[in-house]
Parts: sequence; C-alpha cells; structure tokens
Amino acid sequence: MVQDWVPLYGFGCLLVKLRDACGKKVYSQDTAMETWSVDEVCSWLVEKNLGELVHRFQEEEVSGAALLALNDRMVQQLVKKIGHQAVLMDLIKKYKQKSPRLESLGSPRETAPLAQGGAALEDEQSPSPANCGKQTPSFYAAETLNNGRIDQRVLKQRRNVKHVLARNKALQWTKSYVLPEFPYDVKCMLAEQKCPDHSMRIRIIEFLQADMTKYLEGSLYPSTQQYNDVVNALLQAHPFLDEDGCGFFLWKRALKDRFKYVRRPIEDDEQVMRNKCKFGHRRGQTKKSLADISFDEVKIVQIKEETVCLDSEADEHISWFQQEYMKTEKDWKEIDKRMSQTLEIRRKLIGSRTPLKDILKMFPFLKCPYQMFREFQLLTRTDIYKKTKHILESYSENILTSFSVVDNPINIALQEKMKQHTDEDMLKHMKMTATCLLLPDVFGDDPSLFVIVNKKVQVSTPVLEVKNPFNIGVCEFSLYLEKEKLTKVDDCVMALAALIAAYHVFGVECPRRLSQTLNFLETLIFDMHCPYFPSMKEKEKEVGFQPPVT
Repeated sequence: MVQDWVPLYGFGCLLVKLRDACGKKVYSQDTAMETWSVDEVCSWLVEKNLGELVHRFQEEEVSGAALLALNDRMVQQLVKKIGHQAVLMDLIKKYKQKSPRLESLGSPRETAPLAQGGAALEDEQSPSPANCGKQTPSFYAAETLNNGRIDQRVLKQRRNVKHVLARNKALQWTKSYVLPEFPYDVKCMLAEQKCPDHSMRIRIIEFLQADMTKYLEGSLYPSTQQYNDVVNALLQAHPFLDEDGCGFFLWKRALKDRFKYVRRPIEDDEQVMRNKCKFGHRRGQTKKSLADISFDEVKIVQIKEETVCLDSEADEHISWFQQEYMKTEKDWKEIDKRMSQTLEIRRKLIGSRTPLKDILKMFPFLKCPYQMFREFQLLTRTDIYKKTKHILESYSENILTSFSVVDNPINIALQEKMKQHTDEDMLKHMKMTATCLLLPDVFGDDPSLFVIVNKKVQVSTPVLEVKNPFNIGVCEFSLYLEKEKLTKVDDCVMALAALIAAYHVFGVECPRRLSQTLNFLETLIFDMHCPYFPSMKEKEKEVGFQPPVT
C-alpha cells in the first residue's frame, strides 16, 4: 500500500540518478505530470533552472503526483530559499491551469464541479450578506462541499476510488469528519488493535495534523469543535485507542501540541501574531533561549531595535566601551563609573534573553573577572571573591576527608603531589584546588557541569576548564560559557568565584544536576546557615554521604 503524503515525514532514502547527465529530458511533455517518476521530476527541475533542488527531491522521493499535491507549507519545508519556493509554486500553479484534466478533477483548494453547477462554489467565494449570517461548520459548510469534487490525493496515490468517494460524500455533513487513509504500517497496527507505542502515536498525530491543515485551507488554527470532530472520528473508528476512558483528552492534547509545534518556526507570521494578540501576547515578547539563537553575525543595531530601546547616552557608553577595550592601557576608574551608569540597561538586555555574544560586544569588560565580580557586588552587595576564598579555606579539610571522595582519583593525585612538597602555602593552594574540583562529587552532582580537567568543554552552561591542576607552574584555570572561553583566571579561588558570578551576572539557569553544589556555595556566600560534612572519623557511622540541608 502506498503511503499518503504528509509534510516531509516517513520517507526513506532512494538513491536515484538522472538518466542523462548531459541535460537530455527523461520525461515526456505529453505525459501528465501526476504520472511522472522521481527521475522525471528531477529532470524537469533541471530544465526549469532549479537544479539545486534535485538532491532534496530525490531524498524525499517527490514524484509527479506528490509534486502536484504540495501545499505552501510543504514547499516551505522542502525548499529553503524563498526565491526557489516562489518559482516552484508558480510553475506548479501554471501547470495546473494548463491541464484540463486537473481542472476537471480539481483539488481541495482549487476545484471545479464535476456533475453539478458552479453556484455552490461561487457562494463559497463571494462574501454575500446571505452567506455572512450562516454559521460556519467544522471544516466546510454543506453548500461548499455538495459539488461532487474528488480528493486531490486520488491523483497522487491512486487510492481506492470507493474510499475517496465515501470520504467526499461524508464531507457533505456539516459536523462529520472522515479519517484519511493511514500509511500501511499504521493501518496494520490499527487492524491488529495493538496499543501504539510513542513513535506510532507521533505518526498518527502528524498525519491527522497534515490532513486537518489541508482541509483548513492551510490554516494552522483549528477551532475547538474541529479538534473534537477529528478525535471523535479517530476513537469511534478505533475504540481501543480510548485508554481507560481518558483517550479523548490525551489525543486532543497531543493534536493541539502538534499544531503548536508546526506554528513555532513561523512565529513571525502575521496570522500567528494576530492569534497571539488575542491571548494578551504583545509584539516583541517572544522568548528565545540562548541555545535557539544561532546568528553568527548579529549587528548591535538589530539588538537595540528588537529587544531594548537604547537612548543616545547608552549608545555613547557602548561606543566608548568598545574603543577603550582595544587600548593597551585602560582607564579603569572611568570604566567602573560607566559600568555603574549602564547597569540598568545591561540588566534589561540580559533579562530579555539577548544573546551572550551580543552582550559581550556591547559590554566587553564583562569578560574581565574584576568587572564580573563588581557586577555581582552591585547586584547582591556581596564580595564574591572574599566569600569564595573563605569557603575554600574553611571547608577544604572537611571536603577532602568526606566519605564520598576518599577514593576519588583527584584526591589520590593530591595525596601523591603533597608528598613532593613541604611549603605550607603551596600545600594550602593544592588543597584548595582539589576542594574546588571535588565539590560536585561530594554532593552527588554531575562534575562535567562544574569543572573539566584536561578535556574539551562540551556543555553550554558556565563551566571551569582546568589544566594540570597540581602543577603550580603550569596550572591553568579558564571560565567557559556557551562552549566559548570567556576569561582566563589566576587561581582556583578566582575561578570558582567567576563560575558562581557568571550564573548571576548573565542570568543563566542552574542545571538540575548541579543544584546541590550551587546551593551549598550560595548558602555560604549569602550567609544563610552553615552546612555539614561527615569526616573520616564518622565513616563507620555513616552509610553514605548525607548532603547538607539547603
């Protein structure tokens, strides 16, 4: 059974080559497009100067029938360049206008009567006062469907004619919806009445969403009644999908979520914006995470216009920062003054999810540990460096002797290195470094979200990169954010302070798998209460490490 057409879904790869690389046609002008093979479609694309699309059309197995069935949404997903989209849609439209067969058969959006007059269609298209007072039913009004038109999919898939006619006959009812013919594997699952797994549920939902979009003239906003019609039709045809009587709500929720997912890439579309405004959404209020923004070259002017409106004074400060940052000898007193004056606008930019790289373009001194610490102090009235140093000095013994890190490779390496040195300051520095590295292990968190030792950084959240931690002469500490090196610091105290400050200064949400460690540090930094560590003396009494109450 040939699968029905859904937007870019469910197609395997078919390695097809054009039969004549020299440009010779492999299709006949006398043959109807709906009968063309994938080869013939690709040859036609080359002739129409759309050769760039050949690989994509081969990959998705777009035959002539599938080509004629493409709607605007499908073309947008299949063809990336707007110019190619416009040319392709125009060529398809012209072909349909020239073909008398297509004009006689029609499609759900461009139809002509088969056996009846065109009055019904004219009534549908003309906004007459008589029609304005009629209630709009689900999908189509009866008068717009009582014209004997045939589902377009019969052209591209040569499906069972009885099914098509039954479907179109059912569409005459104002509040009925007939399910489309599902792909073969889905039909087998439904016939066996097997409970669908997650992937099969997704296929069913995607197929229903594509079918609804077709009958909604491309609209991505079905009404509540239309959702109800589709889900009711599904459960009436296949009652076993109604799981414990809750299936209706589950399938309806999944279908609505699918439409939301499809609308997401076109959130700037005028129809999408109008519907958002109905529910109190203001233009420009779109929230985007740092990971979703992938601009390589974003002009600062665009940031000013799209996020926060900057006045001329802020512009002057930003220009000054950029020029001063390039100088060898910097005026730190003036930098401090201007950073304080621009604190409010900077917080607004960060709060509005402006990409980090654009924040750093406007305020490059945030890359400097000193300015990061100063920003933290302006926000929290806390000396982050002083507090961090006190934590490492006060808790290093407890942490290094805690039951959970006794056999840790870092702790073992520390003990070996300490045997080679006798200087008290050097030993103290090594213990503080080990304490910094072992904090996540003490609390059962993920160390890779906190510090990376002699490896490549793989996470986007703030993380420390440490090279040669116990070799005092060549030890390196760096802070990374979004997999890019933000700054290089002198020692473990400054590194840990910069890591904590980065979460607050740049508004980064704490990863769940690092929450215990950061809670411990913030508890001490903000003087909430003192945590507790079991020592080796309590090893026999402890079953395992008990994390501090935070």
